[in-house]
Amino acid sequence: MDSLLNELRHIVGSTHVFTDGDLSAWEQDWRKRSRGKALAVVRPASTDEVARVVKACAAYCSQHPASGVSIVPQGGNTGLAVGATPDTSGRQIVLSLQRMNAVRQLDADNLTMTVEAGCILQNLQERAEEADFLFPLSLAAEGTCTIGGNLGTNAGGTQVVRYGNTRDLCLGLEVVTAQGEVWHGLSGLRKDNTGYDLRDLFIGSEGTLGIITAATMKLYPLPASQVTAWAAVPSLAQAVKLLGLAHRHLGAGLTGFEVMGQFALSLVARHFPQLLVPLHLDSPFCVLLENSGHESETHTRAQFEHLLEAALDQGCVSDAVIAESLSQTNQLWHIRESIPMAQVEEGLNIKHDISIPVSSIPDFVRVTDALLQLAIPGVRLVNFGHLGDGNLHYNVQAPEGMDAAVFLREHEEEVNTLVFDSVAAFNGSISAEHGVGSLKVDKLEKHKSPVALEMMRSIKRALDPQNLMNPGRVIRV
Repeated sequence: MDSLLNELRHIVGSTHVFTDGDLSAWEQDWRKRSRGKALAVVRPASTDEVARVVKACAAYCSQHPASGVSIVPQGGNTGLAVGATPDTSGRQIVLSLQRMNAVRQLDADNLTMTVEAGCILQNLQERAEEADFLFPLSLAAEGTCTIGGNLGTNAGGTQVVRYGNTRDLCLGLEVVTAQGEVWHGLSGLRKDNTGYDLRDLFIGSEGTLGIITAATMKLYPLPASQVTAWAAVPSLAQAVKLLGLAHRHLGAGLTGFEVMGQFALSLVARHFPQLLVPLHLDSPFCVLLENSGHESETHTRAQFEHLLEAALDQGCVSDAVIAESLSQTNQLWHIRESIPMAQVEEGLNIKHDISIPVSSIPDFVRVTDALLQLAIPGVRLVNFGHLGDGNLHYNVQAPEGMDAAVFLREHEEEVNTLVFDSVAAFNGSISAEHGVGSLKVDKLEKHKSPVALEMMRSIKRALDPQNLMNPGRVIRV
């Protein structure tokens, strides 16, 4: 394989092809659940270099079909489904897009921004805000994740209830195909009815069909006012009722609706006591709501107050606080975003990123909680997520005093089977926003219809006949 590595060095420069030393930043996933071995880490600086790298790998595979060489596209390597780190074969090239991080254009009149795939999400948000616009995609990893990875997994985040997933925010893509050709699809058009929607095909494909190198994303006017509230609710059913009230009272102003279980918040209080978690000690669930408006803050706050008054009258809220400053708002969101890190401090756990019809969420949680407690007495459930769009992070922590590594080793398969079977019984999805990666390939084959699976395989075989692009992820061919 030396000839291939030498060609890659010629394309991107020898200083941007890593084959030895500490490659853990690229070879190990964010959760440290998996560690692979790369043939090389290659860091191109342009779409042309990406295309030449892919062409070189495709040609090498044609000449050496038994080599097993393949490409793993990688952005910020913050994924939670082990979809962007290499396997242990030592024959996969990690193609890191971190050097491709430019904002190519901001079109104020068209309300779009065209950015390269390696652009860090937070930088994109800040660039938009500097121009008095909002880019609404927001998630806990926004300081390190990249827009290419967000598109590859169709990431969601905290404002999906108003603005949709990453797919809904994208108007065009630039993609390097598995043959090393470039599809120039960076149109900022909102209407283009000229055949198959190739953009949507690549979004959510986790690098298995081609490599997203740039994207044209939607922008929105900055809201004139934003008000955040934290409410204690007596049950999940009442949280769903509160969501309905929020839709009626706030309309499109409802930009965030997060639910957090008592145990999830107790972990934050235990491991980050400086955050001062409100109202969680006497309530099984709390909800974090955000109302954004294009009128005065007084008007936006009055809408919130009317909502909470109605919610208190109808019994779906037992107590509530409204943030009085930007600092308080940031603190409330920081509590919500600290739940995953609190879980890390508590020990290894079994994560689930599922979606259920909102109306069925209370019954799903009731039934599945009971099944898990019956199977593993004392198991602790870290339940939180984006109730506004039906996405729960339904995570399972070992019983108090049980070694977490032993818990994972002995119970992970049992827990996953139980949870995913329950998800299927409630007509849900086993992956709402984190993707399938390699962790859920086997589960997808069980829970996706045979017709859908065969259509996916047909698309993969047609666009990537050499199985060069991120093989073994999302679907096996």
